[in-house]
Amino acid sequence: MAATIRGILLAAGYSTRFGSNKLLQALPEGAPEAGTPVGLAAAKHLLEALPESIAVVRPRAQKLGKILRDAGCNTVVCKNASEGMGTSLAAGVRASSDADGWVVALADMPFLRPETIRVIAKGLSDGAVIAAAAYRGERGHPVGFARRFLDELSALHGDQGARELLAQRPECVSLFEVDDPGVLRDIDRPSDLAG
Repeated sequence: MAATIRGILLAAGYSTRFGSNKLLQALPEGAPEAGTPVGLAAAKHLLEALPESIAVVRPRAQKLGKILRDAGCNTVVCKNASEGMGTSLAAGVRASSDADGWVVALADMPFLRPETIRVIAKGLSDGAVIAAAAYRGERGHPVGFARRFLDELSALHGDQGARELLAQRPECVSLFEVDDPGVLRDIDRPSDLAG
């Protein structure tokens, strides 16, 4: 039986460096999906690779939640999203605790290709316990985790996300080199959209 790998889109941030909700900002002219909101582009790519994906949103982000639901994501509202990415990731993992593994994608990474997400999901299905995309030797996103990390991921809190878990378990991390610069490109400031 094939492993059930679910996508988790982390979309619960507060965009403090951006100045407004960056996930609702349209991709600029010249971008592959010009005019599409950043968060929607990221969600579409995740859904294309993993149709049963969850998006974690913060409270009172109704517009974003609706956009992501309309795209096909199940959405989970993380009440304590202000605590940081770790808290949001834990909420997503708990909401999909029946999965055999998770591919964690960030909603502010709209240039990540669906085929890259598939590579990470396949890595997990083929037995990797932590699978991470790399571009030209540099580790980026998404990162996949096998079910054995359910308890640790469910207990995350604060802003570290799974970074500490990766640092503590370097021997568990399998890097998958992909020809996708999108694994390293996120949107933090308005100028990042111009790039």
